[in-house]
Amino acid sequence: MKKKTEEKRQAIVDAAAEVFRELGFERASMAEICRRVGFSSATLYNYFSSKETLFYEVVYEANEAEFQTVHELLNHATEDIADALRHFGERLLALIYSPDIMAVRRLVTASFGHGEFSRNCFEQGPKRSISELSAFLLEAMKNGKLRQCDPVVATLHLRGLLESELLDTFIFQIEGDIDPERIKGIVGRAVAVFMAAYGPPSARQDVSIGA
Repeated sequence: MKKKTEEKRQAIVDAAAEVFRELGFERASMAEICRRVGFSSATLYNYFSSKETLFYEVVYEANEAEFQTVHELLNHATEDIADALRHFGERLLALIYSPDIMAVRRLVTASFGHGEFSRNCFEQGPKRSISELSAFLLEAMKNGKLRQCDPVVATLHLRGLLESELLDTFIFQIEGDIDPERIKGIVGRAVAVFMAAYGPPSARQDVSIGA
């Protein structure tokens, strides 16, 4: 019975992915997804309470492998923390500023009153990322590669620095695709500032923020 339930759920997600890809989020409808998958609307809503929730599931499935790859870059055995953070930051920004993830983030911003949708998005995305990055920074602090402090606060500061040059244009939707070279420059500056603040005393004086 459980297998059939999972098969139905996956069939809905696959049909929704096709509809969203062809029509986009705004033009896509739950009725069209029902038609494609061949289920009743009652069955569809039994699995997914809204189009937003279903859209998030489609995006989650499409990007989970990349999410895992990004966070696997946080290797606790690394000696060069700044280099590891640069590689991580470049892949992270490429992921969260991809068209799919930006679409979800904008839906969250617009979904006032839809607490469950926003909470699920946060728990599956930023909360998981913050947890993994905090564990990485804590280990670096224990090994003397970063100064001692609250690793969660340090994580939030790093994430803020990584997005600092992009967030306003994202919020006001006035920027399109972001090329890899620009991401590399943004991440380099963000990590330099982070290391100037959180690097061990012997290293902080040598950090160059650059332009």
